Amino acid sequence: MPAPISIIIPTLNAEADLPGTLATLTEGLPSGLISELVISDGGSSDATLAVADAAGAVLVEGSASRGGQLRRGVTASRGAWLLILHADTHLTAGWTEHVTDHLRDSPDKAGYFRLGFRARGLMPGMVAGWANLRAAAFGLPYGDQGLLVSRALYDAVGGYPDQPLMEDVAIARALRRRLVMLPSEARTSAARYQRDGWMRRGVRNLWTLTRYRLGASPETLAQAYRR
Repeated sequence: MPAPISIIIPTLNAEADLPGTLATLTEGLPSGLISELVISDGGSSDATLAVADAAGAVLVEGSASRGGQLRRGVTASRGAWLLILHADTHLTAGWTEHVTDHLRDSPDKAGYFRLGFRARGLMPGMVAGWANLRAAAFGLPYGDQGLLVSRALYDAVGGYPDQPLMEDVAIARALRRRLVMLPSEARTSAARYQRDGWMRRGVRNLWTLTRYRLGASPETLAQAYRR
């Protein structure tokens, strides 16, 4: 039997997105690959907690800060491996095979999925292609691509920082060259891109990353990101 995995998902008013994400995870139940589901909520006012409870999740509650929520979720989990996903990320069929291969062949490295969007057209493909190229070339996958990491490696690099934004970049930088891309695709919601425009949103994300690398605080960036 493969090493048991704790699935950890941060949520904030994710009632509409969470059921679809959880449905894609059922593939990992028959083999015993998934040992538990941990939902780390940041104060949802919708039915997110009811969805989590119906799924049999371990529920952790606290203030809204994605890095802090992930940190609390990991602390509450028990698996030898951690799979961190966003509440609007759907794993494609066959992901369990690729995860199991990683656990067997690359236990000293962390893995992430290829990015895709649940939208059709030229721009979704271009934006996802750029994200995958950036992740492979610079070792900087975003949280939308998930993170598969052993608890030992997670602890060794200090885990997620308690910050509201760029927590995914922070842990990717801590993992440095110990990141590999898995063949499966993580398909995330395209809602923000469709609302703001694909090019505009892409440039905005790149500018946010640049400001972070130049020393801007995650709190300041989070305020601008939510506008």
